[in-house]
Amino acid sequence: MMSPIRFEDWGIVDYQTAWLRQKKLVGEVVAGAGDVLVVCEHPCVITLGRQAHEQNLLLSRSGLQEKGVPVLSVDRGGDVTLHAPGQMVVYPLVDLKRAGMGLKKYLINLEQVVVAFLAGFGIVANGDESRRGVWVGNKKIASIGIGVSRWVSFHGIGLNIATDLSLFRLIRPCGLSVEMTSVSELLHKRVPVSDTKSLFGEQFVRTFNSDFSVKS
Repeated sequence: MMSPIRFEDWGIVDYQTAWLRQKKLVGEVVAGAGDVLVVCEHPCVITLGRQAHEQNLLLSRSGLQEKGVPVLSVDRGGDVTLHAPGQMVVYPLVDLKRAGMGLKKYLINLEQVVVAFLAGFGIVANGDESRRGVWVGNKKIASIGIGVSRWVSFHGIGLNIATDLSLFRLIRPCGLSVEMTSVSELLHKRVPVSDTKSLFGEQFVRTFNSDFSVKS
């Protein structure tokens, strides 16, 4: 069982600003502080994980820059992904050793949080160990990529709630020729990210068997 986890909503925040804040929180958790669950949105940005291949950018870097879309190399697993408003980004800062959880179990749990969260909207989804993330049929709705420092997790989940799906034409998501989807597309109505954050947090603590508190 995990220790109590603190929930923080960072709103819409620049990716690099969020990364610096993550680094600070990781240091605090490594030093013995409690786990933290961050939810936020980012302005449009493309990130390249440690296994990324440049050919999975479907537009040149200069072309992306002209469109105002920065490309950043980051210290998470996986290939290329895209964040944009309307996508709920989830950063669990979790001491896996304290939780008694290996990396494989942690990744499976992250997928199952998303699957259970989507079930609450009547959406049937599944994880897939052979191609990490969460899928609705043949369409991908959530990407997962993590980093670990001294057994404290960082980075996490990008879950499409009301994302402009046309933006994914700029990349080959996670290096796959795959179509992306979102909660709003599947429900045929716009679902604001603000309506989903606390629901996701509650499902996270149920799946991980933790307690939950909101930062004051």
